[in-house]
This record gives sequence, C-alpha cells and structure tokens, in this order.
Amino acid sequence: MRRSAATLTVVLLAMASTDLAWAGKNTAPLTEDPTQDALMISAGFLNGHPDLRFRLLALEKRQAGKLDDAFKFFQRAAYYADKPSQGMVAEMLWNGTGTPQDKSAAYAWMDMAAERGYEGFLELRERYWAALDEAQRERAISLGQDIYARYGDEAALPRIANEIRKERKAVTGSRTGFAGNLKIYVPGPAGSMEEIDATKFYDDRYWDPKQYQAWHDAIWMKPRVARVDIGGVEQVPAAPDKHSRIPQVAPQVDAPEPVTEDAMPKLNEGAGKR
Repeated sequence: MRRSAATLTVVLLAMASTDLAWAGKNTAPLTEDPTQDALMISAGFLNGHPDLRFRLLALEKRQAGKLDDAFKFFQRAAYYADKPSQGMVAEMLWNGTGTPQDKSAAYAWMDMAAERGYEGFLELRERYWAALDEAQRERAISLGQDIYARYGDEAALPRIANEIRKERKAVTGSRTGFAGNLKIYVPGPAGSMEEIDATKFYDDRYWDPKQYQAWHDAIWMKPRVARVDIGGVEQVPAAPDKHSRIPQVAPQVDAPEPVTEDAMPKLNEGAGKR
C-alpha cells in the first residue's frame, strides 16, 4: 500500500523533536539524548552542535506557527549536515509550507537527505521522483547540483566537525581535548550551582566527529516507526537504490551560511527529568 508523505512528515518531526535515544533501541545501546537534559543544555552543549541547535529552533518556530522562520532554521541546520532538517526542508518545499511550493527543489533536497542511505528518506525520495513529470525531473537534477555543492556531506560534514572540535578545545584548553577530571558547574534552582561530570558532557559520541556521525546513523538509518498505511495502491520498491540521481559536484565548504536570528532553543518544561 502507498504510505502518505504527510504521515512520514509527522514521523520526522516526532523523531527530530523528542528523545532520540529510543529510536536506536534496535542497535547498540546509546547515551541518552543530550538535548533532553536541561543541565547539559545549560552547560553550553548546543554551542558546539549547531546542527541540533538550529533543528530545535526550527521545530520551536514550527510549533509556534512561524513557518517562514522554521524553514530558515531547518536550512541553517542543514548547512551543518543535519539530515532530518534537510528532509524537512524538502517536505516544506513539496507542500509549500513556509516557502513557495517547488517540487523539483523538494526532490533535490530529499535526494540529499537520503545520501547516507537512511531508509525513511530513501522512501520519500522515490515517492517524490514518481510524482514528478519529465520537465520537473530535469529541473530537479539541475537544481540539485547547486544544493549538493552547498549542503551535501562533502561540504557540510567538515563544517560540523570543525564546530565540534573548536568548542571542545575552547572549554578543555590545555587539556588537549580530554575531559579528565574537569567539572562543569551550571546554575540550578534558586541560584544554586549544579555539577556535571565532564565525562558525561564530553562523551566521545558527541565530540568525536566520526562517533558523532555514527550516533546519528544509529538513530536514522532504520527508523522504528513510519510504517503506517493510509490508503492508495501505488507499489513502492522495498529497497530503493541508494545511489543519487544527481551528478557529483565539487563541494563548497566555504559557501555562506543561511541567515537567521542568533538564538538558543528554550528549554522544554521538565527537560532533564528522568
């Protein structure tokens, strides 16, 4: 049965905005999602993870009905290799929410969101392609080359790796990148100071670029949800080809970053409570 793209949009939002750790339960055990820990966020975790920072801001704007702003923040998160945000840019372009509808551009963004082989994005990519006419497909391939040059992994992964290393070095300083016995203190209730063990804050899964990538892969490669049939009869291949239809291009690592307001996400009520 044909699954609705709208249904998968809900899935993307749910997995992008709630505790991501549960999504990897069928894989190796993962450290709990740092974006759900108020102390971790207060200690500045998002300073070194602009992909998560701008995705969370995009979701906040979307929830507030500020779709134009949400679209811009998803693009900014996409600049730092965030595949869920690239998928949401595609969905918003496809549906014309927060931005004029452009199905050719939407395909190009979803093709890029699927470049690591994440199954949910591959499935959406194939649905998009099947819905385009020949002229739209040709335009998608043309637009996609510029989009990949600016936002594809060859351009974007070096950016997020640089941000991670820069922030870790800024805090650990002469400790040569290792947390050691470093303690982090953040304001707690009633002005008290609370302590975070730096071995938790600086878990290598969040601060080593390769391990950070593996953490994302464990969450998004095989989503545990997104298997809801809501009508239609179109048959979709069970295992779409992982190869992109868009020709390889030279990465533009120094491409300008999308412009948004400079903000931090608000802490959810009850965040950090387990």
